[in-house]
Amino acid sequence: MHVPDHGRLRPWRFILIEGDARARIGEVLFDRVQKAVPDASAVRLEKERTRFSFAPCIVAVVLSPVKGHKVPEIEQFLSGGAVCMSLLHAAHQAGFGAQWLTGFAAYDREVLAAVGIAENESLLGYIHIGTRMETAPERERPDPAALLTVAAP
Repeated sequence: MHVPDHGRLRPWRFILIEGDARARIGEVLFDRVQKAVPDASAVRLEKERTRFSFAPCIVAVVLSPVKGHKVPEIEQFLSGGAVCMSLLHAAHQAGFGAQWLTGFAAYDREVLAAVGIAENESLLGYIHIGTRMETAPERERPDPAALLTVAAP
């Protein structure tokens, strides 16, 4: 939680999802996808049902912005993103496998309510933490020089 936080607002909170809560939320997710995506395949539906069953510990990072504060909401949002990244790095540093995921479960209000997220809040991500079973494949990374522009003097 040691991240940039202009105004020391701590505009984020955490919900720990473990044990039976993982299956309960998976059932809600299954039901919501089935209703929202009528042509969803059986494979997709089963993937949604089991989405929270692979990692023993899932941390939902919730944005609870302080409305009307002099610190703009975008800065509060970015602070929450920094929390997600810090949690991901801390899990990796401790020797765990960890993944930051969003998807349908991060945006559907009924799924969010089942997780414990209020109407005035949003989800920044689910950080899935567990024992790494295999090494993640390396992804192609952009050339940093192609992303850099030097400001005119």
